[in-house]
Amino acid sequence: MHANSRPGIPEVRALTEDDYPQWLRALWTGFLRSEEVTEEEIRARRGGADLDRTLGAFDRGRCVATFRTLPQRLTVPGGAAVASCAVTNVTVSPTHRRRGLLTRMMTDALAAGKERGEVCSTLDSAEYPIYGRYGYGPAAWFTSWRVNADRAGLDPRWSGPEEAGARIDFADGAEMRTEGAALHERVRALPDRQGMINRTERWWKLHTGALTWPGSGWKQPFHVLYRDAAGQVQGLATYTADDHWEGKAPYVNLHVRDLIAATPAAERALWHYLLSVDWVSTVHTGRRAPDDLLPQLLPDARAARTDTHADFLWLRPLDVPALLRARAYPVSGALVLDLHDPVGLAGGRFLLEATPEGAACAPTTRSADLSMDVGALGSLYLGEASASRLRALGRLAEERPGAAALADVLLRTARRPWCPDEF
Repeated sequence: MHANSRPGIPEVRALTEDDYPQWLRALWTGFLRSEEVTEEEIRARRGGADLDRTLGAFDRGRCVATFRTLPQRLTVPGGAAVASCAVTNVTVSPTHRRRGLLTRMMTDALAAGKERGEVCSTLDSAEYPIYGRYGYGPAAWFTSWRVNADRAGLDPRWSGPEEAGARIDFADGAEMRTEGAALHERVRALPDRQGMINRTERWWKLHTGALTWPGSGWKQPFHVLYRDAAGQVQGLATYTADDHWEGKAPYVNLHVRDLIAATPAAERALWHYLLSVDWVSTVHTGRRAPDDLLPQLLPDARAARTDTHADFLWLRPLDVPALLRARAYPVSGALVLDLHDPVGLAGGRFLLEATPEGAACAPTTRSADLSMDVGALGSLYLGEASASRLRALGRLAEERPGAAALADVLLRTARRPWCPDEF
């Protein structure tokens, strides 16, 4: 740790039990929340924090910066999951900016993650410019749409799924914590769901109302499950709706909190259901993959307007050989990657030998085919970025002609990566 108690230099360290309440208050200060943190909230949130992975910067006994990591399982191309050091709750109080506190906390946390065997680090970046200097690259984007249900062109007489014998039923929170959780585990292990992360038991409690506290802003949603003809759950959707009328006419907004499906038929049926709910004029999709079935699923795709298209999941390698061995590759090929790491944890020259049956990766002294920062590899790894495009942007150097094109063949995926969950 970078503990230092010299006057004027804040001490960076893991929390003790007594530190947590003021750490949480510092977190809210950084997020511009001015309301008082209640004892109920402190107790509820404390259950989700591992103090050994929770850092604070303290100046004269006052917490002035916050940082926390959690263990995460990240789905990679092919359906395997890797251990990630997920970063969250990052703040520096306005009184202590530009003093290197984030760098000290980040450096400590990444080194600890690599020592634990976590092969990469992930985060949801609130601000785009911050994390590139620590070796992260944007690895999965999202798009949210606002769909005019009346204009979408779906059959207003729709009465159920197209799949014979399938059905959509309402579910309560307890069913979602069992049936929904089991479905999510199946879906995130599919070979084309790279970018999805595991959901813990605590996640399901928070998102179904089993764990809440005064002032949490919890609003009871609607849950539905899609079952196929054999009765197996193949999809779920969670949503809320307002109750807005004008001139005796409904103008209700439906907000999708969650929609995942194991089959295209389930996904199509759930969107059709949501767009067919009586009184709903507008469906807000929430964060979807940029190549989601929407809006082309609609007879009139122009009924969906893009609300937001932005980066979401960022990734930085910690153990390059383990990371590259974990994912799948569509064809055989070999590349030598020369990686530069601003933090000094994952740099070096590595030979990737990929085949559809598996891959090998190890340090090498061979001449490089491609040179880049580890953040560029973070953007390439899940299949989102194109090596040829990064080359055009000046973020990757092609040392051997044709190497960028080969990287695109090896690393790009048929579907874009998607992470539906904040953390």
